[in-house]
Amino acid sequence: MKRKTCSFLFCVSSFMFYNTLMKLNARQLRSLKKIDISQNLDRNPIYFILEDIYDTYNIGGIFRLADALSCKKIYLCGQTETPPNSRILKASVGTYKVVPWEYKKTAKQAIKDLRLNASRYKYQVPQIVAVEQDKRAVAYTKVKYKLPLALILGNETYGVKKETLKLADQIVEIPMWGINKSLNVIVSAAIVSYWAVINLSSSGRSRTR
Repeated sequence: MKRKTCSFLFCVSSFMFYNTLMKLNARQLRSLKKIDISQNLDRNPIYFILEDIYDTYNIGGIFRLADALSCKKIYLCGQTETPPNSRILKASVGTYKVVPWEYKKTAKQAIKDLRLNASRYKYQVPQIVAVEQDKRAVAYTKVKYKLPLALILGNETYGVKKETLKLADQIVEIPMWGINKSLNVIVSAAIVSYWAVINLSSSGRSRTR
């Protein structure tokens, strides 16, 4: 067990570059003044696209996850609530202040924005991966992930819209062996994103914008 833990830590540390900022706990983050510190962080080219996520606590939780991964940006789309909603502020424990985010009317617009920026600034075009149960979906562990990477996460009840799924390069799902059909959106996002990070590290693929 100890050997596996060490291997996990090695993979994560080889992918992530340590930034020069002091680590803050929940109380310190909540009291942090809203300042732009994004330029001081060496962010990873990972994006979350949230489509019609209704639960503001889920949104806040994804901000915490995005901060943990040092993600480049969160796109809040459609009926997804945005800061400064009080419940997002509470659930995010202040990370909404340090994670870049942008509102888009649709997930389609967010995907278009990512692809246009890649063309405009000569970046590699992001791999768009939807996390959804679908007949075209494959197990999240079977995909070859690459950077930049954008994960689409859908509504808690209805999932990712069919028209949005058509825009994805890949659809992945998490196996469910019990009675419940699906996992909470934060849990799903964490499982897939950390799996992608670890496998990108172990494969030796370099970071790219």
